[in-house]
Amino acid sequence: MTRPCSLLSLATAVPPYVVEQSEAKDRAREAFGGKKALFDRLSGVFDNAGIARRHIVAPQDWYMTGHGWHDRNAVYLEASEQLFIDAATAAIEKAGLTAQDIDGVVTVSSTGIATPSLEARTFTRVGFRQNVRRVPVFGLGCAGGVNGLALAAGLANAEPGSIWLFVTVETCSISIRLDSDDPAAVVATALFGDGAAAAIVTSGLHSLAHITGSAEKIWPDTLRIMGWDIDDPGLSVVFDRAIPPFIEAELAEAVDEMCQQLGVSREEIGRFCCHPGGVKVIDAIESALKLNQGELNLEREVLRDYGNMSAPTVMFVLERLLERGLPEKVMMTAFGPGFTCAGMLLEAPGSAA
Repeated sequence: MTRPCSLLSLATAVPPYVVEQSEAKDRAREAFGGKKALFDRLSGVFDNAGIARRHIVAPQDWYMTGHGWHDRNAVYLEASEQLFIDAATAAIEKAGLTAQDIDGVVTVSSTGIATPSLEARTFTRVGFRQNVRRVPVFGLGCAGGVNGLALAAGLANAEPGSIWLFVTVETCSISIRLDSDDPAAVVATALFGDGAAAAIVTSGLHSLAHITGSAEKIWPDTLRIMGWDIDDPGLSVVFDRAIPPFIEAELAEAVDEMCQQLGVSREEIGRFCCHPGGVKVIDAIESALKLNQGELNLEREVLRDYGNMSAPTVMFVLERLLERGLPEKVMMTAFGPGFTCAGMLLEAPGSAA
């Protein structure tokens, strides 16, 4: 990104069903009843996840029975369309715009398949113009909040004066698999929530924040650290136990490399805004970057209130950070399948050149 881009607005949305973590543990114990040893070995993750509640796209009873690809994706489509509309219309309204003002839409989602993609399915209900540009992106996983926003900002800068909407929607909970013997399946029942976020960006310097650059690092031979396996009943989560120690060992060097690309030093960063994938991940980030314990307090709050929603989660953190006042320089980070670390540099209004 050769020049700053403006973040005009940010909005978040969640589905209507809420599950308290104590309920989730009781339900999971019942659901994994045929795999008692597996559940008992991993049940502590519910208590130690730092999560109080999560929003999910279906009533709790839906998760207690088996579902195949068709049923899961049908829930994804219905819920994701509504979440897209809720987040997108809120972001457009907050920016003081109408849907007719939007020149292009970047849609990031990796928890279901939509062809036509979500912005096309919601085109009439949101009210986009017939010549709106569409860029749907699949496969970014948890990194999609940072990478998707960076993509929208880059497209806005490529055509000065154009206005781009970024929307990310994830329904992680529909991938919960009660038929699996994989420990990651139990962990998913303790971590996953659903949600959406949207933002409006345009070239030039305006209100909330300035996006001044983005960068990314992907590590070789790390494909099995995080992602989806495609099975007959649906998506099956890939979580490697090595994620927190990998982050602790590799993040500092990756951030320094990205800072160098962005023309800043790590010491200039007033606040990191990180995807809170889990308590151990947050702890690993603080340790790797030599942050004070608890410095990522907003990340812990979002994890507590919403769980891990994949790509939208870091946008929920940014929303709280904006409400409290953006430091002069902020670096957003998120890890995703690849294994990759996405980074983006934000600056407070008045501080960008």
